[in-house]
Amino acid sequence: MTFRVRPLDPLADAELIHPWVTHPKAAFWMMQDARLQDVEREYMAIAANPHHDAFIGLVDEEPAFLMERYDPSKVELVGLYEPQPGDVGMHFLVAPTDTPVHGFTRSVITAVMAELFADPATLRVVVEPDVRNKAVHALNAAVGFVPEREIEKPEKTALLSFCSREQFEAAVGPVGAAL
Repeated sequence: MTFRVRPLDPLADAELIHPWVTHPKAAFWMMQDARLQDVEREYMAIAANPHHDAFIGLVDEEPAFLMERYDPSKVELVGLYEPQPGDVGMHFLVAPTDTPVHGFTRSVITAVMAELFADPATLRVVVEPDVRNKAVHALNAAVGFVPEREIEKPEKTALLSFCSREQFEAAVGPVGAAL
């Protein structure tokens, strides 16, 4: 499998991702009742934000996941932790499928992390998943994340976790090999 990401186009890609973000398995994405226009509006706001980016992840050139990268000192986590230089925030969502492939989501998060660490300025990835999302906690641990503490965000109680480049490489191997 080959993985790559491309920038998400809020208008062109809204129809693609609308069923992803509203799917029952995407409950922690908190867009269950979103209309197509809501998805367009949300991703137009991300596109307009200089500290937040969204990408479509392609697997063998087919759209298969959504990835967001953000500056946690400017959005999402402002005032909730002490940011360090080189911190990058991340969200990811795998597209729903009727034919799941064992290990696919782990391959996706590995590729997402490799993409983030491919930028030499990225020293640590920060995530803040819902404390109830046990599946993503296990995936995060598999790629080297270490939970720090629970934090209260307006929309959820989150598990603040960090993964340094060294922790990622110890978990999955060198960054270049993970791409």
